Parts: sequence; structure tokens; C-alpha cells
Amino acid sequence: MSNEEKKFSTAPLNWNEVWYTNCPMVSAGNVDQELGWCQEEYKKIGVEYAYFRHSLENDWYPHYVHNLDNLIRFGGLYPPVHVHADIRRTVLLGTTWIPEGGCIAVRAEDPIYRMEDLKGKKVALSKSLNARKVDFYRIGEHMTIDFLLRLHDMTMDDLEIVEFAYPDDWYDLPEMRAVAMNNPSDLFLRRDLKYDLAFRPMETALLAGKVDAIWTGSKQFQHLQEATGKIKIIDDLMRYPDWTLQVAYGSAPGVITCTEAMANEHPELCIAYLKAMIKVGRWANEHKHAAAAILNRQTFYLDVEDTYEGIKHIDLVPNLSAQSLKGIKIAKDWCLSHGYIKNDFDVNQWAAPQFLEQAAKELIAEQWKKVTAAKLPEATALQLG
Repeated sequence: MSNEEKKFSTAPLNWNEVWYTNCPMVSAGNVDQELGWCQEEYKKIGVEYAYFRHSLENDWYPHYVHNLDNLIRFGGLYPPVHVHADIRRTVLLGTTWIPEGGCIAVRAEDPIYRMEDLKGKKVALSKSLNARKVDFYRIGEHMTIDFLLRLHDMTMDDLEIVEFAYPDDWYDLPEMRAVAMNNPSDLFLRRDLKYDLAFRPMETALLAGKVDAIWTGSKQFQHLQEATGKIKIIDDLMRYPDWTLQVAYGSAPGVITCTEAMANEHPELCIAYLKAMIKVGRWANEHKHAAAAILNRQTFYLDVEDTYEGIKHIDLVPNLSAQSLKGIKIAKDWCLSHGYIKNDFDVNQWAAPQFLEQAAKELIAEQWKKVTAAKLPEATALQLG
């Protein structure tokens, strides 16, 4: 049976519960899994909140194709772009700008020092054989290579692109389906996150001499690979002042999405989530070392201190800024022009700022009542119009 013919498995829809899923990246969602503030917000309105793999009825694919109506996803850009363009309409609730660019890596001992030295050389491009989801690793690789080549007046024709197909089927392995998981860290403890080469499949080909260069993520992956003494970076999108280059990795911006069914029929579920993400983001901004210790468990940075260096200048509070929306449009247009999505859409219409705005208003009103309760005989409400 082909990937396309396999049936998805999901729990029955119950609007008294909300599932969540997070990518292994810097986000308020991944900080919250240790704080539990989102769960508190949902308890206030009588709704259960749990990691989507907490139920064995759910397979892994809701993370990639968003086929649970009562799921909120916080993660990398390319699966949500693919879903909204080609699978089902979703709603963009928020973004965070996590600049992690993309690098070109070569063997440490090779006399390759700049992009121009790659002319005529073999450069890897992975190809997932799992057609049930978008090939998001390939998108990051392809876009990074494309951007860096253009910065050096080169094109893909200057390289010998070597495609490496790989099964990309760990989602369906019995041992990955048989155990319920309370949060994403449960998955990453089972997968040895920082050293599982399934997350960087081209590294083996590089070290075996099958290719001369591969893509890797700036900061994430990069420092792990450099620490082996076997790999060096010859160029990095983060070295350039052009902020639009950062969209290649898919975390600038990372996005929060839900289904149209949730947004239209149960807006209170979206608002509860965003209230928690705002609070968690503010806490993480004020306590960066503590946030780094949490995020180190769920990211590809070298260690806690490396994670801290990676996030110390980053705002973890979700937003729907003009810069983030423009970044999404640039990335979406690139995916469309290179065949990774089939259909176009308007990013500004995808964004739904009313939920983030309402969440912020409710937090202000709640804080006002808490403060006045300590100062006045009765707490007073703040009229926000």
C-alpha cells in the first residue's frame, strides 16, 4: 500500500478538548509545556488541553496536515503554508520571528572556503518519499541553496545537484505509534533529538564523500555538527543584513494556526490559547536563561548555553506584524514558484488579528482587576471599548 493510500487515524471530534502540537523549535508553546499556563487557561472555561499524541487514536499526521478540527499548531512555516494552499483552509493566529537562516556545510578538511568553490561540485538535496505531507526539509535546503547562490551571482546550474531519497517513515513505525506521550519532550527523549540523523539525513552522505556540500540550519544543527570536528560552514544566511533571507529555515516566522471550524464556531478556544502564549512569551523574555533550559530539551542547539545565545535577543510573544506577514508571503511565493504548493492565497486574508487583539484585551482587564482588588474595596472592571 502506498503512502497516499494509507488511512489517517484521528480521535473523534470533541469541542470540550483541545489538542496541541509543537515543532522542535524556539516558541512560547515549547516553553509552556513545562509551565502549564495554557492548560490553566483552558481549565477556566472547562476544556481539556493535551498534546495530540496523548491519545493513541491520533497518528502523527495532524502535525503535518492539520486533520483534527480541534488542534492548534505552533511550529515551522512550511507545513501550514502547504495545508492552507492545498489541503484545507486554516486560520493564522500568530507568528514569532526566530531568525535561523540556513548554512552550507562541507567537510572540515576539504579546501572549500566560499560558495564560488562549489562550482561543479556535488551538493545534496534530500527528497522525502512520504507523499502524505509536504517535504519541508527539502524546502529549507532548496531555498537556502537558491538564496546563497544568488548572493554570489551563481545559479543551480553551477552545481551538480545530487538527490537523496529517504523513506521518511518513522511516523508509521509501531514503536512510535504504540506509546502515548504527554508532551513533545516525550517524543524527543525517545528519538535522541540532538543526535538522531533522521533530523539531518544528508550529513551521512557528506561524511561518506558522496557529496561535497549539504544544507544545515544556522545555529540549530550547525553547532552540533561543528562540534564533531568533521564539518565546517562556508556560508550562512544570517551573515547578511537582508532580513528576508531568514525565511528559508521556516522559523522566521514560525506560525500558530487553527482550523476555520475552531475559529468560526469556538473563538473562545483560540483566545484562551493566545492569552497563555502572550503570558508565557513575556515570562520567557524576562527569564531567558530559564527559558533556554526548557527549550534545550526540544531544539537542535548544542546545549543550554548555546540555546540562550540563540534566543537572548528574540521576542517570544506572538504577533501578527507587517514584517512577519511579508516574510510569509515571500516564502509562500517561493514555494509556489518552485512547485512545493499548487495553489496561491492571500497572506493578509489568512491572518486573523482579532483573536490576538481580544486575548491581549482580556489579559489587561484581568490584570487591572487583580491590581485594583488589592487597592480598593471592590475590584473594578477596565472598559476597553
